[in-house]
Amino acid sequence: MLRTRALLCTIAVAAFLTLAVVPPATAATTIDGPIDLGTAAPFAVLASSTVTNTGPSVIGGDVGLSPGTSITGIPPAVVNGTVHATDAVAAEAQADLTTAYGVAAGLTPMASGLGDLTGASLTPGVYAGDTLSVTGQLTLAGTAESVWIFQAASTLTIGSGAIVTVTGGASACNVFWQVGSSATIGSGAQFVGTVMADISVTAQTAATITGRLLARTGAVTLDTDTLTAPTGCTTTPGTVTTSPEVTSASPPTGRVGVDYSHTITAEGAPQPEYSVVGGALPPGLVLDAVTGIISGQPTVAGAYLFTIRASNGASPDADASYEITIAPAVAPAAENDGGAVDSAGELAESGLDSGPASLAIAVAFLVCGGVLTVVRRIPGRRSASIPR
Repeated sequence: MLRTRALLCTIAVAAFLTLAVVPPATAATTIDGPIDLGTAAPFAVLASSTVTNTGPSVIGGDVGLSPGTSITGIPPAVVNGTVHATDAVAAEAQADLTTAYGVAAGLTPMASGLGDLTGASLTPGVYAGDTLSVTGQLTLAGTAESVWIFQAASTLTIGSGAIVTVTGGASACNVFWQVGSSATIGSGAQFVGTVMADISVTAQTAATITGRLLARTGAVTLDTDTLTAPTGCTTTPGTVTTSPEVTSASPPTGRVGVDYSHTITAEGAPQPEYSVVGGALPPGLVLDAVTGIISGQPTVAGAYLFTIRASNGASPDADASYEITIAPAVAPAAENDGGAVDSAGELAESGLDSGPASLAIAVAFLVCGGVLTVVRRIPGRRSASIPR
């Protein structure tokens, strides 16, 4: 019986608390152009631990290493650029790579759960999967302004002889592969785009790469490859925006004639602005569109339902519904110094108000009390004797 009573009380409390919680909105992070590589852009190869080459690879662009110290196989590799071995330039490029990697990883994909991309013709956008691969041909169809960003949570594998092509005037400048661990480009593959791997990148024998191989914490390994960093890329990177997400709690109660202030908060980039799009604030209160502060002196008692919208130009907007209860003004004779409940329904000197969350908790416990009372009064039930 005790277990049944406890279960009923738990259900009641949970149900009413659910009514008191405002469900969070889902934010989306987007970019309106290419990823900003910063000082990493001139590098065809950038590694952290080692750069290793076998055979007469041709590297069109800079080669960098930081903080490691081992660059081997140059020559016979030909570098049509500058080699930055454990210097300040390579260190700064690594820092910018880390920033770019984080931006790419934080974008909201338009398609997720992907695997083998072979045979697809993909329009511009952000694509995500655990392990991404191309074993045949992948076509990226767009224009010179089109941007593709691929997010591989684990590995990226470009199979031997696989082909990645861009059509319609699209540029290798705007193809990015963010890889959660390591990437492998198979023998004889024809690959397009900038690989940003958290660990390492390996290009096997005779691969042709129009792009960059950038490794944050590990090595870049080449073997008789042809690697050309994209040129003529835009110097204006895309702007990252994050749609709003309301984070503020339910507003407290107020009282007629008493100053009121509560701040509605929301996250997003750029910073959201606020507006009332449904219902109405209590008379006497106003919403500051920039700060989100609801303030003023309420003039009419009652319960007021309203919906606040946070918007910053990035879709979707975030709406949150709230209720503010305004208590009547307190007459001098009704002032309470003893800690009892006053005419506004507040628990004097208890630190609690009668906002939605507090009200829900109170009602829940009343339900529990009612349940227990009903259980006690069920005919034929006898209370267990208490041993003396």
